[in-house]
Amino acid sequence: MAIRWAAMAVRRIVALPLAVLAIALASGVGSAQPPPTLLLNAPEELASARKRLESFDRSSLAGIVRMTGLADPGQPIHVILADESSAAAASVSASTAGYAIGESGLIALFPSRSPVYPHDTLEDVLRHEVAHVLISRAAQGNPVPRWFHEGFAVAAERPWRLEDRSRLVWELMAGPRLTVDDIDRLFDSEALRPRAYSLSAAMVREMLRAHGPDAPAAILRELGTGGGFDAAVVRVTGRPISGVEREFWDRQRVWTVWFSLFTSGDVLWLGVIVLAAIAVWRRRKRAAEMRRRWDDEEKAAAELSARSDDRE
Repeated sequence: MAIRWAAMAVRRIVALPLAVLAIALASGVGSAQPPPTLLLNAPEELASARKRLESFDRSSLAGIVRMTGLADPGQPIHVILADESSAAAASVSASTAGYAIGESGLIALFPSRSPVYPHDTLEDVLRHEVAHVLISRAAQGNPVPRWFHEGFAVAAERPWRLEDRSRLVWELMAGPRLTVDDIDRLFDSEALRPRAYSLSAAMVREMLRAHGPDAPAAILRELGTGGGFDAAVVRVTGRPISGVEREFWDRQRVWTVWFSLFTSGDVLWLGVIVLAAIAVWRRRKRAAEMRRRWDDEEKAAAELSARSDDRE
């Protein structure tokens, strides 16, 4: 979600008289990196949401630490559950279920709001925002383009699902070929934001496929040494960001061409005609077999009657 917000809003959020609860550290499955420690803050009216997150399985957070290339997740992350009357809620749109301020290690979640794509649950939102904080830490506070920040957060948050694939196919069919700058601008429109998430996540996943599972983490490490994001991409992938864009869209062209072919009106009507012809052919075949069976039965009956007449 949003990465930076007004310092005044942050001070008001932190100043809320909320009890602080340290969520116990859990070991990451199959990873030497521990998950980050979460310090959970919630008002009394959000006690049920706080209890829900207290029982959240934090082992998946260790995988996010690993994907971002951090040997250590760093300082505890403050997670604030805020209601609609809070300064945090007033600072973002009503559709925002949560946001992170990476450099402050702060996450604000709004349990009363229904998560929207790419999230299904409050736990999804938490994982996504934790990913934002860890991405910022891996980049050592250096600027990260929003498409990469959001796409990497979605890729780290959860596996690629059927809904993601379906959305991507639709977005490829419904919209034009975009640059990463174009995708960044989509995030500014609430209506176009799902498209921005879908394309960003797909582009990062293509980077993972083409350049290895450590490529995004390597880009963040390069960012930490200075030189900017575009230079980091060149050092890790061997090509400029325009080449990465072209690589992504060229690979997607196979999907768009075949999908558009098989969903075009002409092909659909041709399919209907072929299916109808097959149905007619099968019906006629069954009718012919039935007539032959009847003829055989009539012939057998006639022969049996003739033998009976001969005996008499």
